[in-house]
Formats: sequence, structure tokens, C-alpha cells
Amino acid sequence: MKYRIYVDEVGNPDLESSDNPNHRFLSLTGIILELDYVKSILHPQMEALKAKYFDYHPDEPIVFHRKEMVNALDPFRDLIREEVRQKFDNELLHLLWEWQYVVITVCLDKKKHKETYTTWRYDPYHYCLAVLLERYALFLQRTGARGDTIAESRGGKADRRLKESFHRLWQQGTEYIAAEIFQKNFTSCQLKVKSKANNISGLQLADLIAHPSRNEILHEQGLLHTKLAQFAKSVIYILQTKYDQQHGRIFGKKFI
Repeated sequence: MKYRIYVDEVGNPDLESSDNPNHRFLSLTGIILELDYVKSILHPQMEALKAKYFDYHPDEPIVFHRKEMVNALDPFRDLIREEVRQKFDNELLHLLWEWQYVVITVCLDKKKHKETYTTWRYDPYHYCLAVLLERYALFLQRTGARGDTIAESRGGKADRRLKESFHRLWQQGTEYIAAEIFQKNFTSCQLKVKSKANNISGLQLADLIAHPSRNEILHEQGLLHTKLAQFAKSVIYILQTKYDQQHGRIFGKKFI
């Protein structure tokens, strides 16, 4: 089987913003999906959900984006109507439960990172990505599968640095995972970088899940100072069955 992990971020990757309480944390969420499943199940069902509730045309695909959906902005303006919102949310939650995927989320306290490493600091995004991919590689090894990686595009220079960082990881490994494990289990030494505007269903699924997953981790650490919305609570409940885990041990959540 061939898998792909779709990676989305929540938060500001800039280390200098770590003293701002609103930008203290950065999280990366990876959604692991089997590629044939994306083609035959996830993508068609996600497109059908869009067509059912929104002004949909295949020439101008609608792309799920959590922030726009929460605020009922175009093209999701119909969600401002409570009866539509309730029906849509219930159907989306049903699909989030039924779809077959595995979740890994890594959340970094940038303030703590900055204070701990006063002379040497790892770029926050790259640090989170390395930890995320360590766990992805171990998932592939454990399941006897291989896979590749797609991250959401962050723009020209950032994307180039990200691809270089991924290639170094594939070549050199990390302190905890040997390069041979990455090379054996990853199908490519190159990171794919795509925009959600390309209507990539795996990236959209990651976008829908990333924020609730991050907030769950912060809540567990006593660092979440806002109340969880009911929809987020429902997603978090579903995630308990989706996090990477084995024999009751959860590998799919990491706070660093």
C-alpha cells in the first residue's frame, strides 16, 4: 500500500512572535491517507458534500477552508442560516467519523523553545516537521508500507527552504531516526508542496482537523484559555479513534 501524509499548520512559524500570547504556539497536523482511498472514496464524497450545500461547479471548485466556513464567508455564506449549519455540520461530522485516515499532530511552545535554546534555535516549522515525519516514518515501518508527503505551500522562499530541509532529513536522518528508515519507507526524497486552491482533498481534511487537534493538545497542557466550541469538541471526540496509536499507546499527539 502507498500512503501520503498531508500537512497543514496552525499558528505563526516566526520565532520572534513567540512572546505574543496569540502567536506563542505552532502546530503541524498530518493526515495519513492511502492513495487509492483518496481517489475512490475521500475526494468523491467531499465533492458531493460541497455540491449538496453550496453553489458548486466543477470548473470553479469550492475549497474547504475552516476559517471561512466558521465565519460563513463566501462561498460558504449559506452556513449563516442555523438550520443549514446544523445539517451541514452533522453530515461533515459523520464523514469525519467514517473516513479512514490517521492523524499526527505536533504542537510547539515557541516561547519555551526560545528560552531553552538561547544560543542555538531550530526553525519552528522545520522542527515540528522533523518530529512529525519521524512519527510518519515509524507508522510506515510498523505497517509495512511506503509513502510520500505533501505540505501546504507557504510561498516561494519558504517552500524552497522547506524542500531543502526535507531532503536533508531524507539524507541524514535525525537524532532519533536513522536516514535508512526514511529512505526505506519514503517513496521520494522530494517534498511535494501544493496550495489548497488546487482542491486537494487531503489538504482540506487536514485544514478541518488541524485547529481542533491543536486546541486539544493545548487543553491537555492547561494552556488553552478559550472555550472549546461544540463542533470542535465533536471533532476532538472523533480524533481519539484517528490518532496514530498501537496497543493503547498514542503516537499521534506530541507537545514539544
